[in-house]
Amino acid sequence: MNTSCNNTLRIEVADFQQPQDCQALRSLMQIYARDPMGGGRGLSEEILQALPGRLRQYPGAFTVLAWQGDTAVGLINCFETLSTFKAKPLINIHDVVVSPESRGLGISHRMLSEVERIARQRGCCKLTLEVLEGNQRAQQVYQDYGFSGYELDQQYGVALFWEKSL
Repeated sequence: MNTSCNNTLRIEVADFQQPQDCQALRSLMQIYARDPMGGGRGLSEEILQALPGRLRQYPGAFTVLAWQGDTAVGLINCFETLSTFKAKPLINIHDVVVSPESRGLGISHRMLSEVERIARQRGCCKLTLEVLEGNQRAQQVYQDYGFSGYELDQQYGVALFWEKSL
């Protein structure tokens, strides 16, 4: 791990009333969307322009940004929802991205620590996330942080994440 990065790395909750935070979101989401693990296609300008305002207005949503000086190098988008089995809030980690040149420096762990701090402050019972089966690098980061597959009973296996586009 590059300790010089950690000494100057800033982890902050985004304020989407600030232009630099809006631009950081747009830039990092575009990096994520263009990456093979994000689908390999960029987001439209219309989506990029709308996203900061939509996140700002969405109840329970927050974004954690990692800054190296004036450059945004990492982002996690999160949404608070409810665990019906615990009757307590939980945080779903929806997007995680670290810029390619900053990967392998422990930035994801630092951002996850901030998400966990916020979740504990909000009285959440757990953090959830989805990860692609083929994204071994991300899986290792999440496992190192303490995440594991979700199952209620071993005989029924690990939960699967499905979707239906509308």
